[in-house]
Amino acid sequence: MTTPVPHDPHNRPSHDPHRPSETAGPVVRTTAGAVRGRREDGLAVFRGIPFADPPVGEARFAAPRPVRAWDGTQEAYEFGPPPPQEAGIQGRTGMPTGPLGDDWLTLNVWTPDPDASARRPVMVWIYGGAYKLGHSGQPGYDAQRIARDGDVVVVTFNYRVGMEGFARIEGAPANRGLLDQVAALEWVRENITEFGGDPGQVTVFGESAGAGSVASLLSMPRARGLFRRAMAQSVPGTYFSDELARDMATALAAEAGLRPTVADLSAVDPRRLTDAGQALSAKMLQYQDRWGRAAPTVTPFSPVVDGEVLPTTPWQALASGAARDIDLVVGHNRDEFRLFLVLGGMLGKITDGRATEALRLFAPGGEAGERAYRAAFPEASPTELYERVHTDWLFGIPTLRLAEAQLMGGGRAHVYELTWPAPGNGGVLGACHGLDIPLLFGTFGADLGNLLFMGAEVPAEATELSSRFRRSWTAFARTGEPGWPEYDAERRLVQVLDVAPEVVAYPEDRSRKLWEGHDFGPLPLVGG
Repeated sequence: MTTPVPHDPHNRPSHDPHRPSETAGPVVRTTAGAVRGRREDGLAVFRGIPFADPPVGEARFAAPRPVRAWDGTQEAYEFGPPPPQEAGIQGRTGMPTGPLGDDWLTLNVWTPDPDASARRPVMVWIYGGAYKLGHSGQPGYDAQRIARDGDVVVVTFNYRVGMEGFARIEGAPANRGLLDQVAALEWVRENITEFGGDPGQVTVFGESAGAGSVASLLSMPRARGLFRRAMAQSVPGTYFSDELARDMATALAAEAGLRPTVADLSAVDPRRLTDAGQALSAKMLQYQDRWGRAAPTVTPFSPVVDGEVLPTTPWQALASGAARDIDLVVGHNRDEFRLFLVLGGMLGKITDGRATEALRLFAPGGEAGERAYRAAFPEASPTELYERVHTDWLFGIPTLRLAEAQLMGGGRAHVYELTWPAPGNGGVLGACHGLDIPLLFGTFGADLGNLLFMGAEVPAEATELSSRFRRSWTAFARTGEPGWPEYDAERRLVQVLDVAPEVVAYPEDRSRKLWEGHDFGPLPLVGG
């Protein structure tokens, strides 16, 4: 008599525990049920493990709900489906590939050995993508080299982006994407021991919107105690006030002919709502009189300082001591905004008038800020001034300020700057936004790496710098020390990552001085 296969609430392949398995992959029991992974190049790899129930039906736009238990052994061979999202930008994510479905909230584990006695450091990656793109199954986030080189357990996971995760919808909690991240970290706390990890040695790390998520988690009461260390790579300075986020949600819903309420939006297919987000992104500059500096970012999604899920901005939270017990590494790339100039076909084409507009909009002090930038960078062309103020406002200074806030709150921080230039596209991209991803993961031919190394052989210096990234990142996860001195307000020592890495005083000191005294508060609704 054949034993029936148990029902799997996530509609994934399951094995009868009384029947021999067709594969010899490792099996680990989680709090919800057993999962079987694969052996790959000396690692045990588990993909697509649910950490929360699918956020659909009556769970749509709600906080993540505990995953339902299953019987038998679930195959954890494939990445879970990406959350609904826009098409992406060239070289960044593109259209999500892989399985489609509603079970977006899944995670993946790379471990040297799923032995509960191993107690290895755990590194939890949070992807970026302007809070509207990205998923953990992207080839550029293949964590095998980090896990193998550093002898650590690596976890990556999906979280809701765009309308599903960050739109400020009436009747729904704010920052649902951040709440998904907390749920993933709670899963790590409850289950990672069985995969060979130490739940008391968890490091969160992320880039761009992933770094903004890390900064948010440092600030969130709901995330306290879920990680010991944090690494934030290129922290965006964009956090929305509640008023701004609600106004944007009204415009988003209007693109679909609806109101920004759970009742209206939950009746619409999630993938149709991505069209509304993409349509609004394309015309945000029309809203500059209402949305101010948020409009040129062309993304209507960011963490919302709602007073509950995210009580304050990360800079205010850290300065008040919210993360003083968390070891912190922060850093940015020298030429962050160059990527967007090249993708937009604007490199070398910015007029002096357009540079003036950007300087007056983004530099602290308006017209006085413009004059100060021109005085500080007298040799800069209009394109260079335009790039400099965007780099400073969007990534560079917010990142540095996070370290300064951590010190002010009684904590410790290490700071780095990546200055090695990407070799692709004739070398015009410089040390641009996102270059740290292929260097850290060693995925030069995937996702953004395709663009940054396009038309160029991967030079030996890139391979060495990539190894250095992993050595420093995993050493920090293990010890709290990345291999260079702490940042302080007197010496301002920073690790410069280049062909010949060196520790120097913060290299962008002209920019730092221009922004002294500026407060990165929530972006306001400026008209309406």
